[in-house]
Amino acid sequence: MKYEIKYKPAYSLLVVQLTAGEAITAEAGAMTYMQPTLEVKTHKREKGFWGTLGMTIVGGQSFFINDFTANAASGEAAFSSAPLGDIDVLEVRPEKGFIIQKSAYVASQREVLLDIQWQGFTKGLFGQGLFMIKVTGTGLLFINTFGAIDKHTLNAGERLIVDNHHLVAFSDTCQYKVTKFGGIKETILGGEGFVTEITGPGEIYIQTKNIRELADWIWTIIEPRVQARAR
Repeated sequence: MKYEIKYKPAYSLLVVQLTAGEAITAEAGAMTYMQPTLEVKTHKREKGFWGTLGMTIVGGQSFFINDFTANAASGEAAFSSAPLGDIDVLEVRPEKGFIIQKSAYVASQREVLLDIQWQGFTKGLFGQGLFMIKVTGTGLLFINTFGAIDKHTLNAGERLIVDNHHLVAFSDTCQYKVTKFGGIKETILGGEGFVTEITGPGEIYIQTKNIRELADWIWTIIEPRVQARAR
């Protein structure tokens, strides 16, 4: 499958060229445009196989995806995500999968399996509002970040502690442990912080911006106006 990531790094757009018989799967709502030669089917995703169409709520999250297929003729489609940031491609192999944040998922080839039934998603181990998807199989996986992508490669036994709101993805060859993190930052924000201690070997992908902190900053600006109107 031919693809191009345009307008990097802040306003990235994934453009794919599908020849007859090729397909790509994308998160519902990620498409920006497509040629009419492509066919689209909407599914819900469940543990490595296609589920029937319908609403699935897991830990308060729904996960719909669209399957874009070039059946009779070739066609072009483009995809992006809401956060202002970069798009990157990860190569998934049988011996090397990934664990990615749900909001980071943009698209993947159909041989890539997305498992939302494992404990990282269903139990919300990574903190409130953060759910991770286990990715296995074979093919290309496209991820989106808020801000730039900061990649780290860990050797066996090397460790890195990552704020969960900055954690985008890591290799499933890594070991990980999620813990609460207390300090000045959490005291100021009045929230509950979680970090993940990741041990190599493997790769870690981190986003340089935190969308939750951006939301908190925006609220400090609009809150006085909201309170004034409520009086």
